[in-house]
Amino acid sequence: MDHTATTPTSPEVLKAMMPYFGEMFGNPSSVYSFSRQSRTAIEKARGQVAHALNADPSEIFFTGSGTEADNWALKGTLEKAKLKGKNHLITTSIEHHAILHSAEFLEAYEGVDVTYLPVDSEGFVKVEDVAAAITDKTALVSVMFANNEVGTIEPIAEIGALCRERKIPFHTDAVQAAAHLNIDVKAMNIDMLSMSAHKMYGPKGVGALYMKKGTRTENFIHGGAQERKHRASTENIAGIVGFGEAMEILKSRLDEDKAINSARRDKLIAGILEKIPHAKLNGATGDKRLPNNINFSFIGVEGETLLLDLDSKGISASTGSACSSESLDPSHVLLALGLKHEMAHGSLRFTIGRLTTDEQIDYVLEVLPEIVARRRAMSPLWEDYLKSKGEL
Repeated sequence: MDHTATTPTSPEVLKAMMPYFGEMFGNPSSVYSFSRQSRTAIEKARGQVAHALNADPSEIFFTGSGTEADNWALKGTLEKAKLKGKNHLITTSIEHHAILHSAEFLEAYEGVDVTYLPVDSEGFVKVEDVAAAITDKTALVSVMFANNEVGTIEPIAEIGALCRERKIPFHTDAVQAAAHLNIDVKAMNIDMLSMSAHKMYGPKGVGALYMKKGTRTENFIHGGAQERKHRASTENIAGIVGFGEAMEILKSRLDEDKAINSARRDKLIAGILEKIPHAKLNGATGDKRLPNNINFSFIGVEGETLLLDLDSKGISASTGSACSSESLDPSHVLLALGLKHEMAHGSLRFTIGRLTTDEQIDYVLEVLPEIVARRRAMSPLWEDYLKSKGEL
């Protein structure tokens, strides 16, 4: 129940990757025919990723992760823009830490002014807030496609149209969204987009940055001529091949996966609301939410405690994003949605995928209410809450 943290590499993807660990191990930068096999495989994968996004293959650059792609988009673009006197970045308060920490670095060490846009109680960024924040110094707008914690899908096409009209580059972190939604970078006016293979049944250790032709950005990694002189480092051939294969499979079954996941998501949401009193669903609803995302807050209970109880029952879930799971601080996303600290601390995220079954959903609905009730019975915070509601 934690497919947003990562997904298993599918058997078809693994099969496509295997030859590049052994018999076809040539370095793509070498000139002999043996290495041309590796170059050909990389270009095939580039085409597979580009096709899924309605992009040109020359606009796809492979990276070591979605985090690297985010860092490259922000730091590379601002580095180049500063040469023209532009040092303003617009992003949001609910971004993944790959964006937020990059923005904080740019503020602290590169003299960049950063505007962190607020969101409403469901996690939506307002297009008019983006418009109001733009100045003549704005070098980049970066708004995530869909939130990794609460699943809210942002109005990306509208923000992209605004940025295109104002002639400002627009980047979106689509690490979560690309695994579940149809994305057309041309129709949505996206200039840069970050992705990660392991969120879509591909391997870990490989990501991609889509950059529209003409986008001006400085290289993030120096030291070689790989990726058409834009990203130095010997290519992860097997990983790139796996990324391309995963992307092609994903595209072929996206609508089917979306329908199945949405039905199971809604079943789990409805069951929790029915069986657990005072449970609060966080984020948007319906088609404005990622089809695999369920995020609840349970007043009177610590999310970390629930996580351990669920783990003892064989259920893997999360209290927020996997990248910050060791932090004891409440989720910055939930706080940005307006939740109080005690509600944010009592949050759980379930994210389903291809391996999830209806029986597993039923099992969660059998186990979770008992765990919440038992933990609430031991909680003075729950008792105080019931008194405040006149229920005790």
